Amino acid sequence: MRTELRIVAAGTLPEIHASGGLAARRTGPDTVHLIGTAATPLGGDEIDVSVAVGPGARLTLRSVAATIALPGAATRMSFARWRFEVADGGELDVETEPTIVAGGADHCAVTTVLLAASARLRLRERVQVGRADEERGAWRGDLIADLANLPLLRHRLELGAHTATDDALAAPRALDSELVYPDDRPVETFGLTAARLPLAAGGSLFTAVGPRLSATVSPRTSSGTAVSVPVGGQPPDRGRAAATPR
Repeated sequence: MRTELRIVAAGTLPEIHASGGLAARRTGPDTVHLIGTAATPLGGDEIDVSVAVGPGARLTLRSVAATIALPGAATRMSFARWRFEVADGGELDVETEPTIVAGGADHCAVTTVLLAASARLRLRERVQVGRADEERGAWRGDLIADLANLPLLRHRLELGAHTATDDALAAPRALDSELVYPDDRPVETFGLTAARLPLAAGGSLFTAVGPRLSATVSPRTSSGTAVSVPVGGQPPDRGRAAATPR
């Protein structure tokens, strides 16, 4: 199955164009929720999602349920391509429910971000390889972000069976990551499995891995204070708790 979804926020209610196994509904003036309408991705499926935020517009993107990648009869591999464009003065906040890669499935996700100089972004991604008692399955994610005409980030991570991270010392099966722009906070580490790193052109990337999402560090400090930059706001004061948008 091929699924295509395009969302355009340009100052009025977001426009939605969808076909295949994924739909979207406006749940607020500037909020859209993704809704699965069929079992996808199965092996062989391709999903293309494009989100454009115009000058001065704002969009919050969420989903109503987790995505489960399943193996197909002919192939284990499925693909998802996400493209986010934010114009000058635009604000985009993305936090969908986790992607679960079932045992025996391989899922590849490529996320492309194009930001204007004065755009604002928070993009959170969560992945779990394997359901209960499942060890097989694999996921690869590419995150490519540009700021105006400059490269902002090139990042690739693989999880699961037969990947570079699958060894005798550590075999993480879960990922929690968050790209924030703008953000000027310094380097932060959370034990040996999580870190927030500043990017050379501005912004930051938080990455945490672990055996299960429930046991993986989230984009918060050890004290529980949210470290995300709220869209349209400033980094929260580390001296007080602040709720991460969900």
